[in-house]
Amino acid sequence: MVKLQQKSSLLIMELPDDLPLVTAEAMSEAAFEQFCAQNRELRIEREANGKVTIMAPVHFDSGFFEAEVLVELRNFVKNSKLGGRVLSPSTGFKLPNGATKSPDASWISAEKLANLPAGERKKFAAVVPDFIIEIRSDSDKLGKLKRKMEQTWIGNGVRLAWLIDPVKQKAYVYRQDGTVDVVPNFEGKLSGEEVLPGFELDLGMLKGEE
Repeated sequence: MVKLQQKSSLLIMELPDDLPLVTAEAMSEAAFEQFCAQNRELRIEREANGKVTIMAPVHFDSGFFEAEVLVELRNFVKNSKLGGRVLSPSTGFKLPNGATKSPDASWISAEKLANLPAGERKKFAAVVPDFIIEIRSDSDKLGKLKRKMEQTWIGNGVRLAWLIDPVKQKAYVYRQDGTVDVVPNFEGKLSGEEVLPGFELDLGMLKGEE
């Protein structure tokens, strides 16, 4: 059961482990931004229909996987000549279909960054990342994540998207042309292809530590 407590204007929510909460009622964009500001410790996303999904913090292993992938991406971009910007899992993007979503890692090209108005940087920016990564946690339903990759990310204009599943040790590569590749057993490397030329992620590093 989700417990709600009202203290002054702050809404405090107690979530059970691993249980995402989806609100029954739609929330306006303005109300959503205020709600996020009042609950900064939570990971919150707004669906295209206005309903809000609230997720508990990830477990230890999931945090490790997210950190490894984010650092690899950031180090590559920092040391390359591509430019652009790498964003953390806390970053919300306002997408063309009306949803506000936060991937586990993302990259925006230098071209898009240059065209992003200064005011958009101080809120959930109305911009679509060129590249995103989602990491499946133990509690995530794979089918729902696959729909998110296709409908939310690729469907809104992301050029390349990786879904990494440490639970089954598989990775899924989604492209803007609609093709999807599956890499089993965490063998080999994922490529940034023409979106992030030269970027590779060795899946073997995600098999975990003893």
